[in-house]
Order: sequence, then C-alpha cells, then structure tokens
Amino acid sequence: MSITAQQLLQILPNAGKQAGVFVPGLNATMGKYAIITRLRMAAFIAQIGHESGQLRYVRELGGDTYLAKYDTGRLAQRLGNTPEADGDGQKYRGRGLIQVTGRANYQACSEALFGDSRLLNTPELLEQPVYAAMSAGWYWQRAGLNSLADKGDFLAITKKINGGTNGLADREELYERALKVLQ
Repeated sequence: MSITAQQLLQILPNAGKQAGVFVPGLNATMGKYAIITRLRMAAFIAQIGHESGQLRYVRELGGDTYLAKYDTGRLAQRLGNTPEADGDGQKYRGRGLIQVTGRANYQACSEALFGDSRLLNTPELLEQPVYAAMSAGWYWQRAGLNSLADKGDFLAITKKINGGTNGLADREELYERALKVLQ
C-alpha cells in the first residue's frame, strides 16, 4: 500500500507543495520499513506530520541559546555529544521528519542508512526529503513502533517519539484523519 500526494494533502493540508516532494521518499521508506498496513501508515504519517509541522520543517528550530542544551551537560552526554562547548548541539540538532538528535543518534542512523559515518560530517543530508523520510523510518523501526501501531496504541507511539505527550491532541487529530483517508 502506498500513498498519493492527494491523500497526503488530505491528511496534512498545511503541507502544500511539500506533499508532492515527499511522496516518493515516504513511499520508499514505508516499503523498506514495513509500514504498509493502514494502521501503521496512519500512525507514521500522523507522527511525522506533527514532528515536521506538516512536512514544513526538517530541521529543529531554535537559536544558539536553545540548542546549547544539546552541547554540554547531561542531555548532551546522553545524546553522545562531546562534553565541551564545541558546537555539537548546533551541529547535531534535530533533523529529519522524526527529529534525529545528537551525535550518537546521527552515528547510528548513518550506519543504518549508508553503512558509514557520513552523517557525522554532513548532518544536513537529513534535511533532504528522501533522507528526512528514511531517517524517520529508521527511527520507527528501531523503536519497534510497527507493533504498537498494529495494536492501535497511538499514545505509546507518541511517548516513544516525543518522550512524553507534547502535541498529543494534534497528533491524534492527524491520526484520525489518516485513518479515514487510508480506508
């Protein structure tokens, strides 16, 4: 099962032209990561729709002050960034349709997508539509989200992606819309 640009726009009406730009990458990603049933596709599209502002953002917003939390301290360490204030927070900010964040996650994603460490040197690759989509599929698989989607456990999927329930109402609205469109 694949999705068309028209269906994607029905689910993510604010995506505009980006819907057509992302459809090929999304279909390739969903095929590669077995996101091929109605429940899986609806959950995946709802989550990436929310995380990316309906396909408008593939790079985490925020200035140096905001991104400093990723550069030093506990969070930076947990994300695999160096302990020094050396710009890791800015370099390995969230990118892709499900914001891959931190040096360790970039390394793991790079190994999975490319078989090497290229994302450590060119993290901006995750801003390109095909890699933005593929990184989201990689994360989805890594977190075991297909099994949660099969159970319809959308709340657990949200917690795995977000670490909490931030934006839950919007995510649920997109999910319900996706379920209707993908009948």
